[in-house]
Amino acid sequence: MQYTKLGNSDLKVSRVCMGCMGFGDAQFGQHSWTLDEAHSRKIIQHGLELGVNFFDTAIAYQSGTSEQYVGRALKDFAKRDEVVVATKFLPRTSADIEAGITAQQHIQRMIDKSLENLGMDFVDLYIYHMWDYQTPLYDIMEGLHRIVKAGKARYIGISNCFAWQLAKANALADKEGFTKFVSIQGHYNLLFREEEREMAKLCEEDHIAMTPYSALASGRLSKVPGEISKRLKEDQYARLKYDATAETDRRIIDRVVELAGKHNVSMTEISLAWLLTKVTAPVVGMTKMHHVEDAVKAIDLHLTADDLSYLEELYVPHALVGVMAQNTAQSAKEKHVWSVGKQDI
Repeated sequence: MQYTKLGNSDLKVSRVCMGCMGFGDAQFGQHSWTLDEAHSRKIIQHGLELGVNFFDTAIAYQSGTSEQYVGRALKDFAKRDEVVVATKFLPRTSADIEAGITAQQHIQRMIDKSLENLGMDFVDLYIYHMWDYQTPLYDIMEGLHRIVKAGKARYIGISNCFAWQLAKANALADKEGFTKFVSIQGHYNLLFREEEREMAKLCEEDHIAMTPYSALASGRLSKVPGEISKRLKEDQYARLKYDATAETDRRIIDRVVELAGKHNVSMTEISLAWLLTKVTAPVVGMTKMHHVEDAVKAIDLHLTADDLSYLEELYVPHALVGVMAQNTAQSAKEKHVWSVGKQDI
C-alpha cells in the first residue's frame, strides 16, 4: 500500500479510499444490492489487512446504517488513530427550513447523529455532500467551522460542486478565519472527465485533494461489455448517468479491456491506475473481496505514457448528469447562489 497526504491537511491516507455506499440495511435504502453487516465487516476487515486506512460513508447511505456498520467494524478491527474516517451530510430539507432550523443547528444535528452512528467522538473529514442553494454560504461555512473548533471534525471537505463554488467557499473562509475545504469528492473517471475543465486545475494550484466517486463508472469500467451485474441491472441512478453515452463510452471500455489483456491484469486495475495518475485517492465501492484486491493492486500498476494516451484519446465532452445537472438548474434559478450571507462578494 502507498499513502499520501490529503490536500492541505495532516491526514495520511491510503491511495485508495473504501467507498461504503454499498454497506447498510437494504430496507432503508434505494438499492437492493447493499451488503448486510456480516458481509460488510468482512470487506472492511480485508481492506484493513491490505493497508486501506481511508473509509468514506454518509448519513444518507441506508438511513445511517452504513455509518453504523463501518463504525462497529473499525472499532473491532482497527485502532482509531490508524484510520481516516469521512462522512457526509445533506442540506436542510424544505421541512427543516419551514420549521426554522438554522444551517448551524442542522449541521450540529447531522454531525452529532453521524458520530452516534459511528460510535466515535470525531470524524477525520466531514463532507458537505452537495451545494445548498437555499442557505447563504456564510452560514454553512460558519457552521462547519464551529464543529471543527468543537473537535467533532478534524477537517472538512465538499462533494458535488463546481470549481467556482469551491473557490468562493475557501475565499470566504480565508477572509473570515473559518476552516477551509481540504478535499473535493466529484464525479470523475475514464468515461466522465469533465472535472478536468476547471476543478483539477484549481485543486492543483491550491493543493486541494481530489477524491472522486464513481471511480469505475458504477462497474462499467470493471466488466467486459455484456457482462451484467446485479448493480448494473438495478441501479437506476447509475443508468441515468451513463446510459445516454453508452455507445461513445463503449469505445473507451474496449481499450480498457485491451490493455487489461496486454498487462495481464483486471479492467479495474487499468481503470484505477489511470485515475491514480490524476487524483489523490479515488473512492472505490467494494462489495466483494476481489474488489478490494484489484483496487489495491492498481496502486502498483505502472501505465506508460502511450497507455495513458491510448485510454484518453477517444474521450468526447459529456453533458453534466445526476447531481451536477441538478446544480446547473438550481444555479440558474436560485438567487441565493450569489450570496454569502452577511455580505456579498
